[in-house]
Amino acid sequence: MSRRQQNPGNLCPCCSGKVFEQCCQMYISGAAVAPTAEALMRSRYSAYTLNDEAYLRATWDERTCPQERIAHDDPTQWLGLEIRQYRPDGDKATVEFVARYKIGGKAHRLHEVSRFVRYDGRWFYVDGSFPQK
Repeated sequence: MSRRQQNPGNLCPCCSGKVFEQCCQMYISGAAVAPTAEALMRSRYSAYTLNDEAYLRATWDERTCPQERIAHDDPTQWLGLEIRQYRPDGDKATVEFVARYKIGGKAHRLHEVSRFVRYDGRWFYVDGSFPQK
């Protein structure tokens, strides 16, 4: 169990400003289903910070989920998530975000526009594109 899961006072890694237990943890633990693609995006970011391979696979559209390992035991230090735009459209949605992280002391940014689809009331990550700088 991670330090975040053991310390109930921690703010959620997704930068919502909510306590982890009242935000992404309920989706990651399976106690609830993410009601929107944005909520799923946030919970997937939190799952990356927790290195939760099972949740990442469970929330990835099976048609596009890679065979290779998704989460890694690398020294990534996740620093924050900024949701730039959320565009719902029925059973499809896009979420534009910037995730900040460090590897080996060097700062990086991942700027992505992610596509999501809803099947039987559950949202799934499909894929993402990377806007030009």
